[in-house]
Amino acid sequence: MKRSSTSKNKSSNKRFFIHPAALIETKRIGKGTRIWGWSHIQEDVVIGEDCNIGEHCFIENGVRIGNKVIIKNGISLWSGTILEDEVFLGPNSVLTNERFPRSGFRKEWEGIRICQGASIGAGAVILPGVVVGRYATVGAGALVTKDIPNHALAYGSPAKVKGWMCICGLKLVFKNKKAKCSCGRKFGLKAGKVILTAE
Repeated sequence: MKRSSTSKNKSSNKRFFIHPAALIETKRIGKGTRIWGWSHIQEDVVIGEDCNIGEHCFIENGVRIGNKVIIKNGISLWSGTILEDEVFLGPNSVLTNERFPRSGFRKEWEGIRICQGASIGAGAVILPGVVVGRYATVGAGALVTKDIPNHALAYGSPAKVKGWMCICGLKLVFKNKKAKCSCGRKFGLKAGKVILTAE
């Protein structure tokens, strides 16, 4: 294991930034990614381009991270976790991978998938095996026990769907199963699913 340094990165690898206080074992880091101090990333981790990984994070073997992902301070990601492109994890959010935890070694994990563009609020807890849908938003402090649909706004303990979100991150207001966001995107609501109808 080698502790990467800022000076080494600047001189020999201008593709990404690693803070000198970070412990980075993986070599699979995309262009433009920044990893800050006191974070530890194990060897079998893949990180995409233009990501930002905050301080005091731990990323375990078997985690896959897409492009333009933001991981705020104080987050641990465990084996089986998949973060698709443009995911946001708020500070101290918790993603787990064992439904029936015991101290004995397990070979299989129930990974969590956070789909493209989804945001997880600060301090939220996501239980094993959960899928958070594309462009969904999970509120701060929520306890997510089951899958969250695309574009859903979910919060509470346990988290329940309370509304719908645009791709841009603003809340959608539906009238007659149609909504137009102030960003200009238009959506329809059909059988409990949000569908982008026009840009």
